Amino acid sequence: YDNFAYMKKSTRISLLIASAIVVTLAVSCVCFLNIALYNDTTFDEDYQYARLCEKYPHITQWVDSIRPLMRDTIITDASDNRLFARYASASNTSNKTAIIIHGYKSNSIAMMHIGYMFHHDFGYNILLPDLHSHGKSDGRYIQMGWRDKDDVRRWIDLAIDIFGNNTDIVITGISMGGATTMMTSGEKLPSNVKCFVEDCGYTSVWDEFQNELAASYHLPAFPLLYLTSALNKVVNGWSFGEASSLHQVRNCRLPMMFIHGENDTYVPTSMVYTLYYSKTEPKELYISPGSVHTMSYRDNPQEYSKRVGEFVTEYCR
Repeated sequence: YDNFAYMKKSTRISLLIASAIVVTLAVSCVCFLNIALYNDTTFDEDYQYARLCEKYPHITQWVDSIRPLMRDTIITDASDNRLFARYASASNTSNKTAIIIHGYKSNSIAMMHIGYMFHHDFGYNILLPDLHSHGKSDGRYIQMGWRDKDDVRRWIDLAIDIFGNNTDIVITGISMGGATTMMTSGEKLPSNVKCFVEDCGYTSVWDEFQNELAASYHLPAFPLLYLTSALNKVVNGWSFGEASSLHQVRNCRLPMMFIHGENDTYVPTSMVYTLYYSKTEPKELYISPGSVHTMSYRDNPQEYSKRVGEFVTEYCR
């Protein structure tokens, strides 16, 4: 009887421990998913413009002149979310258009320094979307570029409608926008799309989250990342592993320019070499000396503009 009672008690304790572990993991997965993909940032347009000009003072005069000329437009995604974008025609009639994609928990205004480069320096039309769950766009969860690539396909069609059937299009983005650019590049696209410029995008959502878990929380990928990826598959319809820029780049046959900061640790610089060497020609690589994440243009604006300008001019005529 004593042995039976002891075994019964041990089993009960084991079940309680196992239940506690399961509950802890479940709560941890939900928390990690919300921390990573729920965007609770507020959007204030005036504040965003002020912050932009503080960061890039040399574009202030252009921002003041272009802001009244920017037009708003909206598309609807497959889930009936309303997605917002702002656009402007070139100062002189142009058959060249840049679709400019922002980063993680950012917005289209934060990319106006790249808008300046394309519109002011290169004479392009520009279209800057707010991705799903960013800026003025609807959506609960950030899609990390994977579902956004389908929305970019819609933005391409809209750019053709706005700027004409003969417009040549370059797609460009920074950080998550760079990843979105690469993820889009592996899709079947209209012939108007001529090339891509990605800046500090990650190889995959899995790789990026694994890097952040290790760097910020000193945690291994197992079990949290595996379980959260499975949860995200249920919630958003895609896993962290399948959301792969690397896979899409391998399928891309159009020209691509890769840009990365030499000292980037948020999206480690090593990722760009993996991406670059996996891409078939034509391609180009620019490593910005001394730059950390997303700072390549700010640190070296003249060299950045020169290299991007030479690249896109070769393919957008």
